[in-house]
Amino acid sequence: MTKNTGRTLSATDELIALLDAADRLPGAEGLRARTYGLLGAGPDTAVVDVGCGAGRGVAELAERGVKAVGVDPDEQMIAVARGRWPGADFRVAAAYELPLADHSMDGYRADKVFHELAEPEQALAEAHRVLVPGGRVVLTGQDWDTFVIDSGQPALTRSIVHARTDLIAAPRAARRYRNLLLDADFEDVTLDVHTGVFTGPTMLPLLAGLAEGACSSGAVTREQTDGWLAEQRTRAEADRLFLALPMFVAAATAPR
Repeated sequence: MTKNTGRTLSATDELIALLDAADRLPGAEGLRARTYGLLGAGPDTAVVDVGCGAGRGVAELAERGVKAVGVDPDEQMIAVARGRWPGADFRVAAAYELPLADHSMDGYRADKVFHELAEPEQALAEAHRVLVPGGRVVLTGQDWDTFVIDSGQPALTRSIVHARTDLIAAPRAARRYRNLLLDADFEDVTLDVHTGVFTGPTMLPLLAGLAEGACSSGAVTREQTDGWLAEQRTRAEADRLFLALPMFVAAATAPR
């Protein structure tokens, strides 16, 4: 999830549409529920959702009786979240400076956020600060180098994936979750992987984003981009598209 404070309204709208689409994907609701379970989120617990986006996670936590706080540095994103969930607590803030008192949260959740953080260690230090002893932290996200895409042009596909990856601040943060948590002195660290497999047109916008990003970087030409996307559209129409996307879920406990 991109978190640039200088984003235009139109770019924010595009991101919200992408996040909404991701929330509707098969398995997405179950994966979110998995993160809530790992947090131990229940009535009378307090959880901060860092990089909350349009606020769905905060709303779902509130439905469980959780005192949930959503933070995001994008003012437009927070405005949309407040419009969708007017009874929820949303605040404009970055992961490095949470507007929360020391040891005031039972849980810390960051979903598709850490790949946008140049200094994830600083974010985890802030998680330490706001969590109570024994509080839980859950990180979820994709590793941008591990999009598995079937194509008749494997070399071009690799170029597209790697070029798009190079535009991300910390594209391999997910593979570092375990070590980041251990280095930050969290305990009981666990990590598992949930892989989504997509074979229809649902993920064409994501594939287009990968290809257009690679094209914008100059790594591939306009002709290559258009040809690759045409192939993927043809595959989708014939029920022959294949995309596997691993999502990494790490959880840990703050020292007691």
